[in-house]
Amino acid sequence: MGTVTKLLHKPLKAFTIYALLILVISIPVYVLVVDYIWVTELDENNWLTLQHTKVKLQSKVFTEEDIEIINHIWGELQPGISIQRADTVSSFQDHFYEIIRPNEFDKEDGEDRFRGLTSIIQLNGHPYQITIETNVEESDETLLAVASITLVFFVLLILGFIVLNRNIAKKSWSPFYSTLQSLQSFDLSSDNKIHLEQTNIEEFEALHHSLRQLINRSVSTYQKQKSFIENAAHELQTPIALLKSKLDLIHQENEISPKVTELLSNIEAPLSRLSRINKNLLLLAKVENKHFQKLETIDLNTYLGTAIMLFEDFILDKNLTLTSDLLQTITLHANSFLVETLVHNLLSNAIRHTPNDGFIHVQVKNNSLLFSNSGIQALNGNVLFERFSMVTKDKVSSGLGLAIVKEICNQNKWKICYRFENGFHQFTIQFYS
Repeated sequence: MGTVTKLLHKPLKAFTIYALLILVISIPVYVLVVDYIWVTELDENNWLTLQHTKVKLQSKVFTEEDIEIINHIWGELQPGISIQRADTVSSFQDHFYEIIRPNEFDKEDGEDRFRGLTSIIQLNGHPYQITIETNVEESDETLLAVASITLVFFVLLILGFIVLNRNIAKKSWSPFYSTLQSLQSFDLSSDNKIHLEQTNIEEFEALHHSLRQLINRSVSTYQKQKSFIENAAHELQTPIALLKSKLDLIHQENEISPKVTELLSNIEAPLSRLSRINKNLLLLAKVENKHFQKLETIDLNTYLGTAIMLFEDFILDKNLTLTSDLLQTITLHANSFLVETLVHNLLSNAIRHTPNDGFIHVQVKNNSLLFSNSGIQALNGNVLFERFSMVTKDKVSSGLGLAIVKEICNQNKWKICYRFENGFHQFTIQFYS
């Protein structure tokens, strides 16, 4: 699975990349537009200067010596402007040009860019060429300036995106997070109804409407399922007990062939498992329906000692070594029957999954209970606490023992976890005060 990204961050990332691309593309466009405007203004300025100069020159009579003096003084005072004798005037038009050459007044800057205009004027019956040049701002300097300004605005734009995205998301997505929190805390087995916040956002209202319908259908189906299981398990008790009593009566008959005896034994095994399944289903339904509401102050260590004594014959039958390490006395405020069922199911599960001559260790410390037993390979933790998850080949097992343990922990807000470490199955229950 790849890196998980919040939905709110995805448009921000897209907007950032899009804004960056647009701003990067805009830099050369800005430079070209600014350069075009700058050159156009310079050409207009040069043309106006030229027209003004022509009018002034043509308003008076100058000798060639005067013109040379004017050209000299003019060149000294304003470099780039000159008036020189022309060879011909045939088909000559005013001409704009651009040139890059060293700037004698700014030698450290190297070469500069100049925009010029040449024209012809008649003085004393002779043609003269007038040249006017103006220094143009360097394009690289313009590019640097535009890029710097663009970078500043890009940073401001991103900061604005972040602030706006956060504020808009906080307001617009508030119903979503409220709905998510309600769904996370909703327990199908509880009688509490889910509360979905009213909102003026059409999409969220449509989502809430669909969720309410889905949850109502799920709760209704779940309640019917629990009721069916409880009623079915309760109704099966009588016929199962009747079948077992009839089998006992048949066993007491004197004239029974070995073949019939074998058939009766084969019937007793699945009937025993059916009886266990029925009993555990009824218990699970009662736990889920919160039939065990009476709470008492319980010493867990006492229940552990009683359970170990009760299962002593099963432990000896498999030649298991059981050790207990009750370093801490844990006092629970819970239902005594459920705590007893919890301890019995965990110990029974440990005995069933421990091979002959194996080891079982029970430990109480750090406000937790640990059952560990030797084993060969890890169990499937994904289905371990589900109903009828067969993690053993024992045909007598109902497949409901750990599901009951899990439900008891959920009812009391305790946490149970499983792991396989150093050749031992470990079930740990953490009690929260």
